[in-house]
Amino acid sequence: MMKLDPASRIFCALDTPDVAAARKLSHALKGAVGGVKLGLEFFAANGPKGVAEISGMPVFLDLKLHDIPNTVAGAVRSVLPLNPAILTVHAAGGAAMLRAAAEAAKEKTGKSGGVRPKLVAVTVLTSLDQGDLQETGIRDKVSDQVRRLASLAQNCGIDGAVCSAHEIAALRADCGPDFTLVVPGLRPPWAAAQDQKRVTAPIEALELGADILVIGRPITGASDPRQAALRIAGELAAF
Repeated sequence: MMKLDPASRIFCALDTPDVAAARKLSHALKGAVGGVKLGLEFFAANGPKGVAEISGMPVFLDLKLHDIPNTVAGAVRSVLPLNPAILTVHAAGGAAMLRAAAEAAKEKTGKSGGVRPKLVAVTVLTSLDQGDLQETGIRDKVSDQVRRLASLAQNCGIDGAVCSAHEIAALRADCGPDFTLVVPGLRPPWAAAQDQKRVTAPIEALELGADILVIGRPITGASDPRQAALRIAGELAAF
């Protein structure tokens, strides 16, 4: 298998509702990262029009869709014209919802001949730890819940899962090498952990088998975001 350029594995999280700021950052990062991630904050403030303004590199649309199957399928169809490279749904939405999302995404290739987005399922947010899960009534270990939800998603036709680096090895064993693993909550050694409770350095995640590395504030909060991204890519080049 061809070895990918480390920078192409990085998607930078542009955690801002400001279109101009997001556009400026995406322009500065072009060629230094594989793409940019736009989340719910951005989408709620700017909608599809705002996403369309962030052009020139792949977009990871992180909406974490979670609703009844028909609504989620409709939401997937609604964002297909934006050509997201990656789109997230919540694995906790259940099998029927996941299958509906997968079927809706296929319409991209069926109707227009375009490339459909890669659907990845959110398992357990990296801001949650064991105590947080217990407060929601889930008594299992975080790793067990992640494995259960990732396997469910794969069985329903979803392309991959979002997990912390701590679950990469287990998901590789459960789901095989072709299941895309998207890993957020990453911080290089020189960056603060902030509000993420389950964090790992980017190089460690890559060594464990991550496919996509989502990195936000260590890049966007730097005085020179492009240089910060290039620094991380340089560290990954050792892999």
